[in-house]
Amino acid sequence: MDDCIIIGAGPAGLTAAIYLARYHLSIRLFDCGTSRAAWIPCTHNHAGFPDGIEGKELLRRMHEQARKYGAIREEKKVEHLAKTGEAFVVGTDSGTYRARSVLLATGVINHRPASLPNDIHDEALARGLLRYCPVCDGYEVTDRRIAVVGTSRHGTAETEFLRGFTADITLIAPDGEHDLDDECRQSLADGGVKTVAGPCGGWAIEGDRLALDSAEGRMAFDSVYPAMGSHVRSELAEMAGAGTSGDASILVDDHMETSVPGLFAAGDVVKGLDQISHAMGQAGVAATTIRNHLAEERPILR
Repeated sequence: MDDCIIIGAGPAGLTAAIYLARYHLSIRLFDCGTSRAAWIPCTHNHAGFPDGIEGKELLRRMHEQARKYGAIREEKKVEHLAKTGEAFVVGTDSGTYRARSVLLATGVINHRPASLPNDIHDEALARGLLRYCPVCDGYEVTDRRIAVVGTSRHGTAETEFLRGFTADITLIAPDGEHDLDDECRQSLADGGVKTVAGPCGGWAIEGDRLALDSAEGRMAFDSVYPAMGSHVRSELAEMAGAGTSGDASILVDDHMETSVPGLFAAGDVVKGLDQISHAMGQAGVAATTIRNHLAEERPILR
């Protein structure tokens, strides 16, 4: 039986793997290869990389560091999680495993416009014409022409945040008319934000801009931000009986432990700031708590 099984090998999972391996614990790191960090063309707000670093390169370096201490990523999709007695049973697409503790670092999946073709999406994302994280890269669109695809309070909040970087901003409804209450409309108007009805379609990269059709005709922008929410991958936590919030984020205490003793969570799957640095900090707390809890059960001796 392993001391800990980590599910997810993004920044949170890999940080936890590095810590736990250096604590001389027996661990496994399961991952199905869908970390959001791999989609980042270049992050400029991760400390220590003044010229920025590509998401895939950051993950590669973290994998290399984890391997140095014996933590090997195993490509497995975890399909079931349960606690039986004092152990966790982790069911994957290629076998079942047991562990004294489990750390969930499964992250989230961004929703995107259904009409946006995959090939255009991927190229636009790589070129910075499509962006998902204003906290990460709002600086890069300073004084540029941008659009937010979204509506309601969520779309309004993201637009208001981006208004701190540029005055040329348009909020486009993804499907039809906007769903905006009076407070949202007034706030957008006060910020000089133009609102345009959908549906969005006809996506294409035209020169150095991402273009789309709207209710007001063809429009093109330096960058477009989908603000359509995300799917929190907390299903495994719920299987094991852990509590989640209204948006399905996993609820944890100050030490990143869920309502199920021995089950921990870190990163975007936990409610908080969806940032690499934040995920790594949570993982460090979780990993150290796991080590200390296991040591209380049975001393860790060399």
